[in-house]
Amino acid sequence: MAEQNTSLIICTAYGEGSEHDFTLFKNSKLVISETTLVLADKGYQGIHIFHKNSQTPHKKKKDQSLTVQQKKENKELAKKRIMIEHINRKLKIFRILSSRYRNRKHNFGMRFNLIAGIYNYEVKYRDQLIERI
Repeated sequence: MAEQNTSLIICTAYGEGSEHDFTLFKNSKLVISETTLVLADKGYQGIHIFHKNSQTPHKKKKDQSLTVQQKKENKELAKKRIMIEHINRKLKIFRILSSRYRNRKHNFGMRFNLIAGIYNYEVKYRDQLIERI
C-alpha cells in the first residue's frame, strides 16, 4: 500500500508461495479508514465488500464491450494508479519480487521491508534535492 501524494510505501504484505494480491489483502485484515480512497486494479473486483470507498476498473462482460464512458473512467483510474506500478517496478529492480526467493523464508519479510525502507529513503532524498534546486 502506498500514499498517493508522496508515493511512499505505507505498509507491505506477503504470503507463502504464489498468492493472489486480493487474497493477501483479505488475509492481512488490514484496517483502512473509511475516508481513505482505495484505487485498485481489476484483480480486486469485489473489494467494495471489504472497503466501501474503493475504485476498480470496469470489466468487459462476455460478448459485450465497454461503453465510451466506462473506457473514459478506466483511463482516468489508470492515470491515478500508475504511481503504484512505478513503485512495483522500483521494487522489482532489487529482484526480491521478480524471481524465486532462495533464502530462508523467515528472513523474507524483514528483507522486503528493508527494501521498502530503502525505496522510501530514496524518494525523500530525491524530494529534498528538488526542493534545494
